[in-house]
Amino acid sequence: MTRHPLATPYPKPWIDYPDRDGQPMADNTLQFEWIVVLKENLDLLFSDRPDVFVAGDLLWYPVKGNNKVRRAPDALVVFGRPKGYRGSYKQWEEEGIAPQVVFEVLSPGNRLQEMAEKFEFYQTYGVEEYYLYDPETVELSGWLRHAGQLQPIATMNQWISPRLGIRFDLRTEQLVIHTPQGNTFLTFAELDRRRQQAEVRATQAELIARQVSEQLLTAEAQHQQDKQRLLVLEAQAQADRERAEAAEAKLRELEARLQRENESPC
Repeated sequence: MTRHPLATPYPKPWIDYPDRDGQPMADNTLQFEWIVVLKENLDLLFSDRPDVFVAGDLLWYPVKGNNKVRRAPDALVVFGRPKGYRGSYKQWEEEGIAPQVVFEVLSPGNRLQEMAEKFEFYQTYGVEEYYLYDPETVELSGWLRHAGQLQPIATMNQWISPRLGIRFDLRTEQLVIHTPQGNTFLTFAELDRRRQQAEVRATQAELIARQVSEQLLTAEAQHQQDKQRLLVLEAQAQADRERAEAAEAKLRELEARLQRENESPC
């Protein structure tokens, strides 16, 4: 059937961009723990930066109109985009800005083909830094974009992320990540323990401050009492001096009278 040239064009079909891909976030507790550690500590690291968006296991759609091209990095960081809720990361709604840094945490269930496809996706759609960590073997691999391509980082031990400023330390039995301030990435339990310790220290400091304040108030009250007693003593001393002067004057007067009487002729 031929459409009239002035007829209204057919509306474009509505495209759904699901928030979930049906895949589990993690296959085991170790992988899940590391995903949470990465996401939460990165969030904490940039908590004072309103222009840095951090997410975990969030579907990223780079191409408008194609809901099949998508990936959900275990953790991603986007500089230049505001914090806030997102069901998915639709790049065309984010000023075209792709996540600059992504993390993947391996599990035994990850297939080689799957990881190759993820690498190709990150390569194609502009990721600047890509880190792949296997917590069971404590192996960390990284790629940095150079000349338009993700190039492997030769040595990951003590590597400092250009974008994040974090340092990867592989000298122990597990990966240790250091922040630019010298702190380490901690688990949720460790963060909570640190919070509780900080609260205890704050309570103790408040108690000490209150005790010192009370001692200062007591000392000030004692000082005022001593000052008042000193004023009373000074007043008493002044009164004693005045009485002594009056007695001395009276004595001189008596002596003068006796002298006059003795000098008078009989």
